[in-house]
Amino acid sequence: MLPSLAAIALGLAALVWSADRFVDGAVSIARHLGVSSMIIGITVIGFGTSAPEILISVVAVLEQTPDIAIGNALGSNIANIGLILGITALVMPLPIGKEVLNQEFPLLLLATAVMSWCLYDGVLDTLDGTLLLTLLALILWYLVKAHQRNPAASASEIELVDDNQEDMSFLVAGGWVFIGLILLVGSSKLLVWGATEVAYELGISELIIGLTIVALGTSLPELAASIASIKKNEPDLAIGNIIGSNLFNSLAVIGIPATITNFNISELAVTRDLPVVIAITLLFYCLSRFPASGVQSLSRLKGLWLLSAFVIYQLYLYYGVMTGND
Repeated sequence: MLPSLAAIALGLAALVWSADRFVDGAVSIARHLGVSSMIIGITVIGFGTSAPEILISVVAVLEQTPDIAIGNALGSNIANIGLILGITALVMPLPIGKEVLNQEFPLLLLATAVMSWCLYDGVLDTLDGTLLLTLLALILWYLVKAHQRNPAASASEIELVDDNQEDMSFLVAGGWVFIGLILLVGSSKLLVWGATEVAYELGISELIIGLTIVALGTSLPELAASIASIKKNEPDLAIGNIIGSNLFNSLAVIGIPATITNFNISELAVTRDLPVVIAITLLFYCLSRFPASGVQSLSRLKGLWLLSAFVIYQLYLYYGVMTGND
């Protein structure tokens, strides 16, 4: 089992590093091509923090382990809200702007609803994947248009991208995109192999591995982005980062593999884990809306509720493994 655990650790480390370099290179190339910083800010942050999940899901489906792909997507959504936002709110209360409540939140709820509808019958096919990716394209188009009408709303988000972006030539940027993409694919294959071997050796399902080890590992970029937002005294960026990442998880991480091949979904993923994704997303929304008057925010108490929900879910998964009902 030691080689499998080493593969997971090495795969996760390489995945996070290569995703960071890939995004840096892509941002630099976009700037050299004259793409506006506003559009980069909207698209790159969401895609960049979800790139590990996307690659993991594609590799998992191609290697005939779709439960890892689905577990990765659902588990990452749960971890992003319960673990990462919960911990971040405990460190620093997170104010939530009206634009997020009235614009991004409804889009997240819509994406969650459409994803749930696609997963409900236990099969993902090309039609489901096309629907999810079309919705993602429409949402990105809408967000770009919305931010063009109100560019000030995304100023701090763009600043965060600018501060993290190194000056590099077009050739160097292209090199990092190529190297980052190769390492993303390689580290994804290594992580999926290690996770699959651990599942076999421990006698637990690939779905559980996807929901726990893989999901937590691929959520590291979101954690890094949340920490960066706190360091910059821009705690509101943590909210936008999680919403954007969960949009990509719900629509791209599940949609892209479905366009490659049709595959069945574990019954437990539909009856146990999908309801948790819906519930914790609604909890996040309700906590953000309450109280209706005054300044909306995720207080430390609300962060504790989110973190508690995540811990209870993990304990339930552990109970299922110990009782053989995973």
